[in-house]
Amino acid sequence: MVVTGLLFVGVTALVKSMGTRIPAAEAAFLRYFLGLVFLIPMIGPLRSSQMDRTSLGLFVARGFVHTFGVAAWFYAMARIPIADVTAMNYMAPIYVTIGAALFLGEKLAFRRMAAIGVALIGAMIILRPGFREVGPGHIAMLFTAISFGGSYLLAKKLSDRYSAAIVVAMLSIVVTIGLAPLAAMNWVTPNGFELLVLFGVAALATGGHYTMTLAFRAAPLAVTQPVTFLQLVWAVLVGLVFFGESVDPYVILGGLLIVAAISFISWREMILKRRAITPDVVATKT
Repeated sequence: MVVTGLLFVGVTALVKSMGTRIPAAEAAFLRYFLGLVFLIPMIGPLRSSQMDRTSLGLFVARGFVHTFGVAAWFYAMARIPIADVTAMNYMAPIYVTIGAALFLGEKLAFRRMAAIGVALIGAMIILRPGFREVGPGHIAMLFTAISFGGSYLLAKKLSDRYSAAIVVAMLSIVVTIGLAPLAAMNWVTPNGFELLVLFGVAALATGGHYTMTLAFRAAPLAVTQPVTFLQLVWAVLVGLVFFGESVDPYVILGGLLIVAAISFISWREMILKRRAITPDVVATKT
């Protein structure tokens, strides 16, 4: 999980380094399009899978929900500090927990509701509406976390019927198709450096998903969740050293509260020996 955090912070740093010349939708499209090369080993499982119309509909629905989240994430990444993006993305598992209660019949006990309340307080500490300017980038990150949460809930339903390789491959294919028309609407021809950066983004993201899978196999969520807070530490350091971003103690405090709330919910699920619904923070990106 430490390596996973470093890889995903590398993703954000590379995207940040590109600036705003390439529109967000186009940058996201190129990241997924260039990343299709990593799907070559999955061609066999895809061809052998017997997909019915219901499953195909769920794959498409998940892909388009994720498409919106990815485009919003790229938009936010170029406009607000890396630490803000990382901390606000921690809210995705909380939205998953709320969505599981609304749509999957999960019960929200008092302790879980209290943890959700703590996470929401953490989000308010990060945003501090009325005390700081909440720009379009922060609004975009709110919608990013909600979209990734919805995408994860759909993935949960699909993972009961299909392997992880098929779920990831279908997500990449549908998101690429979904982003294509958005990218074409405001196309800016990328240069060689920008293409190289976006391919690096795809490579680091793929590596992050792989190391995250290894971590999930090795330990329960209650163990891996707290380690994800290190991702915020790396993000603060990268923003400070490479992009001259100041250290905002409120962002760190808010992120710590959110991760603590997620970790508590995961720990309770383990104690009660329930099937885990609340995912790890980075799992919602897969």
